Amino acid sequence: MNTRIDKKLLAAAAVLAASGVAATTVPASAADDTPRFLAASELPPHASSAWQAGPVTAGQPDPLPMCVGEALPSISVHRAYRTDLDTGALQVTVVERSEQRAKDFAALLRKKLDGCAETVMKLDPEITAKQKYYGKLNVEEGAHVYGVHTVASWGASDINMFSVGRDGTTVTLVQWGQMGGFADAQVSDFKTTTVTAVNKLY
Repeated sequence: MNTRIDKKLLAAAAVLAASGVAATTVPASAADDTPRFLAASELPPHASSAWQAGPVTAGQPDPLPMCVGEALPSISVHRAYRTDLDTGALQVTVVERSEQRAKDFAALLRKKLDGCAETVMKLDPEITAKQKYYGKLNVEEGAHVYGVHTVASWGASDINMFSVGRDGTTVTLVQWGQMGGFADAQVSDFKTTTVTAVNKLY
């Protein structure tokens, strides 16, 4: 395993816009109890470019999102989103066998995000990272929101927002990113998107 963080993972569009081409697309006729994913229109609005949603796809996203990617199991289902202007998003949902397993998995993702900036800098000394915790949202079993800003020695500056939410046995991760810093983070809009994502799980 490469001990340096892949520089492409720090470019929001490259990280978030790709969908797993080797994975299996989930058919539209899936059972009614299948968790629902965000629609393109439910993402933080972009000032000059409409969102486009990829297919709901079985398996881990490729590439994996930074910091939490390696924690995502093979039973993950994901959907990638993009705009035409270097802004991307990703939703990953995992249905566990019990509420306790879901609670533990959500806690693992939160732990990964709590140490995200430190992890990024350990993996690549050319990256400087800072992060913020934006609090817990009162939706179902709760959702937690984080922001991570990365600056590379070659000049790239990216802001990513993450949230982890749970409804019973189901955990969802939402990621949004674009070029810029904390001032460019659409925190209020991203919180609204997160609440929608958790409410849509069932």
